[in-house]
Amino acid sequence: MADHRSVDVGGVRLAYRVSGPPDAAPLVLLHALGENAGDWDAVAPVLARDHRVHALDLRGHGRSDRPGDYSLELMRADVSGFLEALGLDRVDLVGHSMGGVVAYLLAGRHPWRVGRLVLEDVPVPLPREPAVPTRPDGDLDFDWAVVPAVRGQIDRPDPRWSGLLGRITAETLVVAGGPRSHVPQDGVAELARRLPGGRLVTIPVGHLVHHAAPEEFTGTVAAFLRDVPAPVGPVSGPGRARPSPPGAPPG
Repeated sequence: MADHRSVDVGGVRLAYRVSGPPDAAPLVLLHALGENAGDWDAVAPVLARDHRVHALDLRGHGRSDRPGDYSLELMRADVSGFLEALGLDRVDLVGHSMGGVVAYLLAGRHPWRVGRLVLEDVPVPLPREPAVPTRPDGDLDFDWAVVPAVRGQIDRPDPRWSGLLGRITAETLVVAGGPRSHVPQDGVAELARRLPGGRLVTIPVGHLVHHAAPEEFTGTVAAFLRDVPAPVGPVSGPGRARPSPPGAPPG
């Protein structure tokens, strides 16, 4: 069972869940826009068999603080500060959607901190047609102010992000969701091509791969983290796509 904890990073309290053997290799999980650490509940117990898993609530999400100041660079700095606070010199890193952008920004800025990198249905940083998100009714488990801030950056990414991709030294597995995903799959494939150690695998169940096909996802990721060659090309398997959080996709 995961242990709920929190740590102060630069004046922002970050909540996280930790599970797995204390002496195992550290693995950090970063969720998508509008999600939280609990989003990994279907896969974290399996990954925790061989890793000390740390699933974060990024700023503005879940039990973490909602400071009102949001950007992908701030989230990257938060994760870097989190590693410093916990004394984690080098980790494996898994990021889904928005969390994947945060993950590759960290791996490009601090290449020595990331041993292996997994990016789940994350597109290459190129401009896209903006869409105006609509806030859903009722209480949210995240600060709605995160959505326009992050969506704006993903719609018009900083040109320097592309340069950071070339600085990533970690072997990287890019997991694509296939044609059922709302994320253009040519952009996901392009991301894998641009990464020096990138490889691509498709699990064709949509954007929320780790929800729709948890066994295929954990099997593929665990094999990659163990340095067993991951399958190349489509991976078929059962799974039913779960709707994305209201107002959150893509991110």
